[in-house]
Amino acid sequence: MRLDDVIFLLKALPLFRQVESEALRLLAFSASRRSLRAGDILFRKGELSDGGFLVLEGEIILDASDSGAPSPHIFRAGALIGQAALFAPIERPATALARERTQLLVLTRDLIERVLDAYPRSAIALRDAVAEEVRQFSNALSKLSI
Repeated sequence: MRLDDVIFLLKALPLFRQVESEALRLLAFSASRRSLRAGDILFRKGELSDGGFLVLEGEIILDASDSGAPSPHIFRAGALIGQAALFAPIERPATALARERTQLLVLTRDLIERVLDAYPRSAIALRDAVAEEVRQFSNALSKLSI
């Protein structure tokens, strides 16, 4: 996949929508890529994260159960896996498995920090995007009858 195509996929994500084009270009250029075959495991439930993944092509399925039963969580091209892991080390809540030949962009926390250090306006845009997601989540929770 061409660099401009990767930048397009990043820009389509709400998290990166307001990030400067130069920052996205640096992120897309500097990130490594990972190829998986059908059945390969991307990560296992319980592992400590060091970042997230952008699906460039193919499909990843998440299995949060310990039984190996199919999960409805399927990530296809353009999906971001592990958004919270971009900013903090978290325990993976599920095992991620390639359903078919899959290409991923590996977005480590270290890389995100370096890019945001170089582009402070993009860091602010990212902070604002995360804050908006938290506000929306909080509003949705407040509407639930518990």
